[in-house]
Amino acid sequence: MADITIPQDLLPRDGRFGAGPSRVSSAQLDHLVRNASLLGTSHRQAPVRELVGRIQGSLGAYFRLPEGYEVVLGNGGSTAFWDIAAASLARTRSAHLSFGEFGAKCVSAHTTPWLEKPHVVTSEPGTRGELTAVAGVDLYAWPHNETSTGVMAPVKRIEGADSGALMMVDATSAAGGLDFDASEVDVYYFAPQKNFASDGGLWFALLSPAALERAAEIAATDRYIPDFLSLTQAIDNSRLNQTLNTPALTTLLLMESQLEWMMSLGGLTPAAEHCTTSSSLLYDWADSRSDVTPFVADPDHRSRVVVTLDLDDAIDATAITGALRANGVVDTEPYRKLGRNQIRVATFVGVPTSDVELLIASLDYVLENL
Repeated sequence: MADITIPQDLLPRDGRFGAGPSRVSSAQLDHLVRNASLLGTSHRQAPVRELVGRIQGSLGAYFRLPEGYEVVLGNGGSTAFWDIAAASLARTRSAHLSFGEFGAKCVSAHTTPWLEKPHVVTSEPGTRGELTAVAGVDLYAWPHNETSTGVMAPVKRIEGADSGALMMVDATSAAGGLDFDASEVDVYYFAPQKNFASDGGLWFALLSPAALERAAEIAATDRYIPDFLSLTQAIDNSRLNQTLNTPALTTLLLMESQLEWMMSLGGLTPAAEHCTTSSSLLYDWADSRSDVTPFVADPDHRSRVVVTLDLDDAIDATAITGALRANGVVDTEPYRKLGRNQIRVATFVGVPTSDVELLIASLDYVLENL
């Protein structure tokens, strides 16, 4: 790799562009320090429960939740929620749109002895299929944004689905940065280490009345559900502004600060518009060069929060990302299992457009000086 020193005036103010965990702001750290007295205290007591309640209320307002929807949380992150959904939400059979690593893992979680074989629509990385109604399916699942490939999908109810079928959307890298109508989904779940600029280890789920009823229905059957995978346990605890097991209080405090800032922007729609502006800069830059191409060919399918760009075969992507890292611009590597000659850049709400512009300037400099 060439020894390249990027001029200081071309470098982003903050060089963190990872698709998760994302950059944490100094304001969040200040909020953490101001509330350090909460650390090391019981999550069953009023101060921590009030913190949880504030976050639940802010999420409800931010996502414009319809009446009857609830904000439920628990430990384990989105990975745990795949198993929770298989244990506590899928009645008989699920259907999935799988167009990347994380959609495929959700499918795997629903391949269980107590459920019928899932119906799966799979597409090649960088593309997106279409999920249609299937008789006998009571749970439809897909990612809002596939972090591994930079493909996004709409949040819309499946036309013609059986009456009572639930719509479940994995929103970990989308939540907070992609706009949607919450009434179109029954389960919208995510972990807070992306747009909400916190640490992993927790999951949040926006649940419709139908989803709440489904969880109670399944809990009343003879299906064995461990407490950790019991959605009704999480619902009952969340109604008390707490989690079944001890949560990471640092994560909650970081998230509270980020949520306050995101609400100060005007809520979900302005935040999503910011992500669209930032990601468009990168896509337009790729279109302007002959040696860089958006990995996702269909512009309507391109993510606005995770941008994946292919490099010409004559350019070694590891040389590009290595040169950037040597200059303090980090985590632009592609998803490891994808194995492509590309870069991946998060354009989350907390990433200023000015930093994206400077990242492009740094990329131009590196490409010219390799």
